[in-house]
Amino acid sequence: MSKYHTGTVNVLPKGPNSYINRLIHAGEHQQLDFKFEISDSRKIAKTLVAFSNTDGGTLLIGVKDNGKISGVRSDEEFYMVQAAAGMYCKPEIFFESKRWVVDGKTVLEVIIPKGTACPYFAQTEPNKWLAYIRVKDENILASRIHLKVWKNRTHNSGILMEYSDKVKKLMEYLEFNRSISISKFCRTAFLPKSAAENILADLIYFGLIEVVYEGSRFIYSLKTED
Repeated sequence: MSKYHTGTVNVLPKGPNSYINRLIHAGEHQQLDFKFEISDSRKIAKTLVAFSNTDGGTLLIGVKDNGKISGVRSDEEFYMVQAAAGMYCKPEIFFESKRWVVDGKTVLEVIIPKGTACPYFAQTEPNKWLAYIRVKDENILASRIHLKVWKNRTHNSGILMEYSDKVKKLMEYLEFNRSISISKFCRTAFLPKSAAENILADLIYFGLIEVVYEGSRFIYSLKTED
């Protein structure tokens, strides 16, 4: 894949079964987002890093939230995405883009692969870089535990974890309870927050528990089989 591949203009036949219309019909979800237009490169950087930090995704520009195609009128949107990926994402994010003409209106499809250098950060303000993940159709600020898990994955020789009484207590709790919050874990195990975060991050790294976003917060449960 080239650094920023603009692709060619593809004219699609009319009808609900065209490629773009099928995507739109699926609605926004974890790997698909609609944008009416791009007016701020910093804002779109959040979406780029959220896709990169999760499972990758596709951005359709020129499509309203309700799925109606409005179209783009110039190359400006592409250059705004390019600026977001190069200037406001760290590390830089590489993407592929394609232009589709549907019923006389141009839709810009931006394809962001799953990142290989997580975490990716977006510059939301001068000198302020934040990591985001994609949950359903939302870009959510990554937690400190996400950052610790990503750090664990950069260790070439892996990491070691002690099966301590604290870990045992947590696993026993999750055997009989659906989930636990970080604050609940701190209270039940008499742990400072940083120590609790390290244990949860290690267990996620080893695939024993998973993080779930629920009710505007992250909770932790036993890992379910895929």
